[in-house]
Amino acid sequence: MKVIKGKQSIEFEQPVYLKGWSCVAAQKEGEGPLGDLIDQIIEDPYFGEDTWEMAEGRFMKQAAMIAIEKAGLSTKDIRYAFAGDLLEQNTATSYGLKELELPLFGLFGACSTVGEALSLASITVSGGFAENVLALASSHIGSAEKQFRFPLEYGNQRPLSATWTVTGSGGFVVSKAPGPIRIRGITTGKIVDYGMKDPMNMGACMAPAAAQVMYQHFQDYSTQPKDYDAIYTGDLGEVGKQILLKLMDNNGYDISGVYGDCGLEIYENETQDTHSGGSGCACSAVVFASMITKKIIDGTWKRVLFIPTGALMSKTSFNEGESVTGIAHAVLLEKEENEWNM
Repeated sequence: MKVIKGKQSIEFEQPVYLKGWSCVAAQKEGEGPLGDLIDQIIEDPYFGEDTWEMAEGRFMKQAAMIAIEKAGLSTKDIRYAFAGDLLEQNTATSYGLKELELPLFGLFGACSTVGEALSLASITVSGGFAENVLALASSHIGSAEKQFRFPLEYGNQRPLSATWTVTGSGGFVVSKAPGPIRIRGITTGKIVDYGMKDPMNMGACMAPAAAQVMYQHFQDYSTQPKDYDAIYTGDLGEVGKQILLKLMDNNGYDISGVYGDCGLEIYENETQDTHSGGSGCACSAVVFASMITKKIIDGTWKRVLFIPTGALMSKTSFNEGESVTGIAHAVLLEKEENEWNM
């Protein structure tokens, strides 16, 4: 059951829960501020494979298996999987999930993919089409740089506005069965184009889309920033964060007291030389599965608005001189008041 709210939102009348989640990441992410909260750190960025793409697939498979296990389930209990990555034809997803033999909806929302996956998984469970659904997203510094910018071997200089693609994956089991975190509702984003063309400044490209969906969420739910304990965007980084704060202030919303960005949580920018912060599908997925879930469960936060952000570009669009459009998807999370041992 669901309730359509406003122009872009849904509120689920029948409870939808996060029953299990996990994050797997590489050594650089493990050396960051959230390293102790990551389920598994893989020191070999190739994960024992011959290519970056195959390695990314292994990160995704590992995150899926750990999330399913933490939910107390097996793959036969999962009806569908919604998953995606940054690569052409969802290469990492197909490599990583083929052995699980799950009915798969392959997604592309750029770095907002985990928000899209969680949204669709929640609709599927709420609509009664499945009891347990898997939502996944992954990225890899090696595969992403090779596809969108320069191979790592090139050693190109990165501007201060650039972000560092997170190597890893986050997996989530969305379930009808009660769990410690409830997915209250979603707000689906629109494609927003401010004419930005710099692929080294993703924060500026995505911030307008984050502002649009955040503003519409407040309108649809008749809420204010003070009604949330935390609002987290996916990977705007330091540059995009400042733009978003300004855009929201222009729309009459001061979010500064509750706002954070996953791209600023995953690394220590100065000591790890990540410039504006982290990015990639795994950025918001890993931060969500590590830090945000922990703070909800321990009662630090009882209501969180989670907004993964994405820059919709390809090699074709960039080479043809087109602008980098943005999209963002909001997921409303609440602490279930029952006691849970996790």
